[in-house]
Amino acid sequence: MITASFGKDRKRFVSCKISGHAGYADYGEDIVCASVTSAVQYTANAMTEVFGVAADVSAEDDLIALAVPWEEENGSRLLEALHLHLTLLSEEYPKTISIKISEV
Repeated sequence: MITASFGKDRKRFVSCKISGHAGYADYGEDIVCASVTSAVQYTANAMTEVFGVAADVSAEDDLIALAVPWEEENGSRLLEALHLHLTLLSEEYPKTISIKISEV
């Protein structure tokens, strides 16, 4: 199962950590994993390359982490959009993605 943990400060999304494997299909054939990977890469690239947000982006093994300063509205909104996208995927493909939100 993919685990997506989002951090919020007051009402703004400020971070997310995503890890794991959906288990929907074999590695290399899993459309849920491919969808999540693509969405996270899109979000990170839009943040840093298009909007110029000073985001912390890291990827190690099967963990991808994104964090933005609280005052970065564009970064926060992109994380909110990622949260929505992953929520919709988890509804379409139950038991493949676990999503958590915590206050930071």
